[in-house]
This record gives sequence, structure tokens and C-alpha cells, in this order.
Amino acid sequence: MSGDIKTIIDNTVKDIADYYSSEESFAIKKGKHLPNRREIIGVLKILRRVMFPGYFGPENITATAPEYFIGNSLTDVYMTLKQQIEMALIYQNEEAVEESLIAEQAEDICAYFFDRLPNIQQMLLKDVQAGFDGDPAAKSKEEIIFSYPGLFAIFVYRIAHELYVKNVPFIPRIMTEYAHSRTGIDINSGATIGEYFFIDHGTGIVIGETTSIGNHVKLYQGVTLGALSTRSGQQLSGVKRHPTIEDNVTIYSGSTILGGETVIGEASVIAGGAFIIASVPPRTKVTVKNPELTFKGQQVSDSMWE
Repeated sequence: MSGDIKTIIDNTVKDIADYYSSEESFAIKKGKHLPNRREIIGVLKILRRVMFPGYFGPENITATAPEYFIGNSLTDVYMTLKQQIEMALIYQNEEAVEESLIAEQAEDICAYFFDRLPNIQQMLLKDVQAGFDGDPAAKSKEEIIFSYPGLFAIFVYRIAHELYVKNVPFIPRIMTEYAHSRTGIDINSGATIGEYFFIDHGTGIVIGETTSIGNHVKLYQGVTLGALSTRSGQQLSGVKRHPTIEDNVTIYSGSTILGGETVIGEASVIAGGAFIIASVPPRTKVTVKNPELTFKGQQVSDSMWE
């Protein structure tokens, strides 16, 4: 190694090390650990098998007692999830709290979560039905369960949402960002989403934290349900800043709907490419005026198509 590059590396090492000591974000709290992303994704994978048996694992519930499969699976989920929740709670808590109290809190959260799982499954089956009813290209419900990225994103959201409402740190975000990375669909776990929710094509969809979505709502690719401005940063935490979408609304591709006071009334249809920052009355069709297209004739040679 030449002297020049050694000096450059030495200086770089010193500068980065200085950031380690001066930047608060790099200082992992002493004696505490962040949740393990791999373990949390593992929980999602097991729960997906429980929600949709036979699709994502070797289990055959027609040949064996389903109770055995479900019991073993949920026991594994409980052991992992409780540990990760404890880690998240301990890390988030600024004050010294007895581990027994944290363990009790994690136990209560898990009890709530497992009690909600049958309801989550029912909601997911309604989402599958919405996908089948709403997409003429779907050949079967099995195809939707096994193949559709929109359903996967909704599945992860519905799991993460139950932990969000119990104020579990880190874990809901880890879950939804995993779905985001796999599908391009970004659903914040804090959003409230009703029954029979369908995302068609999906890529590029953003649903913000305080969004409220009713029943039988259908979204196409590139839809953003966002906030008008977030320049106030943390001052807006907990404030309703994303729109409300009422029942039976369809929002076509590329539309943007912003603002906590914006309400899209029931049974409305929003055309692709719309930009909306004010409420829309029920049973309204919002269209976007087509831009003027200019066609100029030109001679095309056969070679252009070869």
C-alpha cells in the first residue's frame, strides 16, 4: 500500500470514527438491542402459512389435523414475537424498567395479537374475494393468494396494524417496509383499512399513516394517499394529515389525494392522473381534462419496423 492511500484511509477512519462518537443515531443504547429484522420477517412467513395453508409451505391440512399444524406454528410465532416485542419495548423505554414488567407488557400485547388472528384471516379472505370480483384477468382465488403482490402487501399491513395499535415500536415498520421492498406498495401500519380492499397492479402505491379507507375500495398503481405538507415534521405526529376514502370508491392509476381534511365521498370514481386536495362529494366522477395531442405526419420507411 502506498503512503498516500494509507494516509487517506487513516484520515477517513478518523473522520468516520468521530461521527460514531458524536452522532446520537450511532450510539446503540448500552445493554439494549434493536429487534432482529430476520426474526420478524420469519414471523410473517409463518403467519402467511397459517392464514393460507398449503400455499407457502408443505402442509396438507386435508391429510392431517389442522389443529396440530396451527398450534405448532403459533407456538413458534409466540416465542419469537414476544422476545422481539420485549427487545423493542426495552430499547424504546428511556427509563429503567424491571424486566418482569416489560415481559408482562409483551405478554399482554401477544395475547391481544393472537386473539385478533381469526379476524385478520376473515378480513384477508374478504380481500381475496374483492380481488377476484374486481379483476377479470384473475382465473381463480388461488391465483390471487399465490401470486398477487397487492394481496401480500395487504396481508403484511393487516398483521402490522394490530401491533401498531398496541404502540409496539419498530416492528410494525419493519414489517411494512419488508412488504414495500418486495412489492413497491407502501402501506403505513397506522392506516385504517376496511373490508374487501383490492389493490390492482399495485406498484408505486403510497398510503400514509393517518389514512382512513372504507369498505369495497379499489386502488390502481401509482396512487398516493398522502399529506399536504410535512415541513412541520414531528409537530404533526398524531395529527390527521392523510385523506379519508369512503366506501365503494375506485381510484385509478397515478392519482394523488392529499390532506387530512380531504374526504372522497362514497361511490365516487377518481380518474387516473387526478391531483386532489379538497373533498369530493359522494357519487362523484372526477375526470382529468385530456391534454391536447398534436400529430404530425411523417413518411415511415419499411426498415423502421424491421
